[in-house]
Amino acid sequence: MASTFDDSKSDLIQQAERRFAENFEQDSWSLRQKLALTCRALSDRGHDSGLAGQITARAEASGTYYTQRLGLGFDEITQDNLLLVDEDLNVIEGEGMANPANRFHSWIYRARPDVQCIVHTHPFHVAALSMLETPLVVSHMDTTPLYDDCAFLPSWPGVPVGNEEGEIISQALGDKKAILLAHHGQIVAGASVEEACSLAVLIERAAALQLAAMAAGTIKELPEELAREAHDWTLLPNRSAANFAYYARRALAAHPDAITR
Repeated sequence: MASTFDDSKSDLIQQAERRFAENFEQDSWSLRQKLALTCRALSDRGHDSGLAGQITARAEASGTYYTQRLGLGFDEITQDNLLLVDEDLNVIEGEGMANPANRFHSWIYRARPDVQCIVHTHPFHVAALSMLETPLVVSHMDTTPLYDDCAFLPSWPGVPVGNEEGEIISQALGDKKAILLAHHGQIVAGASVEEACSLAVLIERAAALQLAAMAAGTIKELPEELAREAHDWTLLPNRSAANFAYYARRALAAHPDAITR
């Protein structure tokens, strides 16, 4: 016999959170493997733009992180060809060089100890929205993990290879999970690789929805209280882990060369 029909919404949310914790444990992939699978998953979803964009994750030693080698596309990244670099982009492990635009990643990592993974890409709909100098509007349930959590940089500071751009971008990001960069692209600053991958997939969908809705009429705002509730619910770490596991399985099925077990 059913026993929960008189429970409050908050009680049901707490019950669901406990079940998430019980049923979605951390996977056994290494950090390098997660990063390689993120590159492949985002490539499959249109986040590659030639050699533009970077995906990084903090490494074990302080002041170091993993990133892809300049000259390789997201669809070519494996756990074995990732680079380990320091804050000055000196290569500690691996062959080749890091993208000089990784400099702003170093600035973000210094400013945000909570950030473990950064995804910067120029996907089609995000790039198109950025050309309008318009902030991201979150007005659909699916995109609420980004509700009031996506900053906006309204002016383009130029190619982000200098410390000036690193300072501007990290300050504009503030304490948000993501930022839309005018005339440029997007950055996601995640508490984990799983969260960063999930939000990167989501921000491109949000931009596509926004452009479609703008073409059809006036976008209506979500009720703030409900939107914040949805943000907190959909951004639970275990939900990000479940999302990532799905994206990773699809990436691995399509690109078994991405990782070696």
